[in-house]
Amino acid sequence: MAGQSVNEEDWNAEMGDEVSPVLPPLEQSSLFGRPNGLSSDFSPSAGAVERPNRSERMQDNFGGYSRGRGFQERNVEDSGMQNRAYRGFPGGFGRTESFQERNVEDSGTENRSFRRFPGGFGQSEGMKDERRGRPQSGVSVDPGGRGAFGAHAAASKECEEMGSGKGPKVTYVPPPPPEDEQAIFARYQTGINFDKYDDNVVEVSGLDPPAPILAFEDANLCHTLNKNIAKAGYSKLTPVQKYSIPVILAGRDLMACAHTGSGKTAAFLLPIVAHMMRDGVTATSFKEQQEPECIIVAPTRELINQIFLEARKFVYGTCIRPVVIYGGTQTGHSIRQVMQGCNILCATPGRLLDIIGREKIALHNVKYLVLDEADRMLDMGFGSDMKKLISYPSMPPKDQRQTLMFSATFPGEVQRLAREFLKTDYLFVVVGHVGGACSDVQQIVLQVPQYSKRDKLIEILQSTGQERTMVFVDKKKKADYIAAFLCQEKIVATSIHGDREQREREVALQDFRSGRCPVLVATSVAARGLDIEKVQHVINFDLPSTIEEYVHRIGRTGRCGNTGKAICFFDKSSDGHLAQSLVKVLSDAQQEIPVWLEEIASVPQGEIHCRSVDYQKNYRDRGNVNPGGMKMAYSATELESWD
Repeated sequence: MAGQSVNEEDWNAEMGDEVSPVLPPLEQSSLFGRPNGLSSDFSPSAGAVERPNRSERMQDNFGGYSRGRGFQERNVEDSGMQNRAYRGFPGGFGRTESFQERNVEDSGTENRSFRRFPGGFGQSEGMKDERRGRPQSGVSVDPGGRGAFGAHAAASKECEEMGSGKGPKVTYVPPPPPEDEQAIFARYQTGINFDKYDDNVVEVSGLDPPAPILAFEDANLCHTLNKNIAKAGYSKLTPVQKYSIPVILAGRDLMACAHTGSGKTAAFLLPIVAHMMRDGVTATSFKEQQEPECIIVAPTRELINQIFLEARKFVYGTCIRPVVIYGGTQTGHSIRQVMQGCNILCATPGRLLDIIGREKIALHNVKYLVLDEADRMLDMGFGSDMKKLISYPSMPPKDQRQTLMFSATFPGEVQRLAREFLKTDYLFVVVGHVGGACSDVQQIVLQVPQYSKRDKLIEILQSTGQERTMVFVDKKKKADYIAAFLCQEKIVATSIHGDREQREREVALQDFRSGRCPVLVATSVAARGLDIEKVQHVINFDLPSTIEEYVHRIGRTGRCGNTGKAICFFDKSSDGHLAQSLVKVLSDAQQEIPVWLEEIASVPQGEIHCRSVDYQKNYRDRGNVNPGGMKMAYSATELESWD
């Protein structure tokens, strides 16, 4: 992360040593040294509360954030001071050393950190310190505890996942999945609109598609699989399942596009498991190399783990063994899981290529290759990894394997790229509109300038009370800053993004699932595929750069026939390029379109782009780099870490 010192300085300026601009207006002594866990000051019952008057302690509110003292003034004062830690926020926030690789050694000051957060922020055992190994105030050095960002988080990810053997080792071993039957078959409650899925129009492109099935019984699945389907709570097929299952059972390659929360995971897992039970499997722990019959790849760790847990439901009571491997965990743990026997391998791209490179997996027996969130897997982020995967000499060519691609969005360019992976006679199943949003999500677009976003967010969250809400922002630093700010306003929140260590990501997600932290501030790392029950609201604090990402984000609510609400803050100066696409998504989902948005969409794209460029230039010239608006240009190293 060379060249990040200026950005780190800006972040430190925002999160400066002075307590009052960041901490709640409570007695500071009551905040420091507080035990790990929720305090009475930050009870989950805190819903709509009377906000403290921030005007007295915030000098300049821009981009939704108070700057307090000027950057120059604060940096001068900070340069000779050791930093105080922020403690006691339930849900937990902080930042990692990936913002500035080990700059703490160069600066001669102690690392700034948030400590004792139930969501797991703070310092980690990876931080270099002359007192390393000795207990420090408010810092847990136990690698298994809820603690904290490592000083080498980004370096660890890169070195450990790519198998370079350099840099600090990642030691985190995730907890084993539940073994009791009730936990394995935990159900997602369907909503009142589940039966309306049948109203969706389905189009199938390609030659001689098989007829759709109307019920699970029509698929001629074995008794054990039908029992597992019933235990998992599946009673009725969704449209994507009706059309996809017979296609896969017929051995055809498939590209399937269906809106979020419509059952795509089961659509590819069920026929694959059915085929494996019919043909038999060969996994054994006595082999030097494992030979999985099926490889499933997804872009994020949380999503691939979710797919793995779903696979465990359908293979329950059989000899089929699914395994999940992903980055941010100990490589040795991944190898041990694989070597115990592996039929269905669920993996993120980086860890998959690492384990293949270590010759622990042989590919010659692969019959099924599944790309979930396929548009993301084939774009600039993972396209080269996927091409490398299918180019291995031992990987069966596309005419000798079955390739399946699923997503809620399939831009035209991705459809063209997909043909390199698929047989010429592949089928394309589209439920509803390609890239369309789920109609069960009420979409509300508000025109909110950068300067007013923070106050608007507080206003909305105070009205929603304890209802589970996901807030999406564009950058990792901002996710932590917003989450800390919400705790300051007595709204219990946590954050998840690519710079958090895997243990912390999993703890934060569990806190959100359980309702302990009803607000989750996230980057796009949590935008795709995640099934989290009872998410009633999604707020796009920052709109994403593409309309496809917007569709995935709002799809975290309104799943499986449940209803939800998605609110987005639209700033004409920075989001104008999305206006036309946003109008189309709203129109296709039969949502209300604001008149002002239609007016913006009617402006030629070139003119909108020019205005946006002028705005960004002026924005930077004013030196505005605070996390409320954040700076408008970022280096590649600051982009979201997916794998």
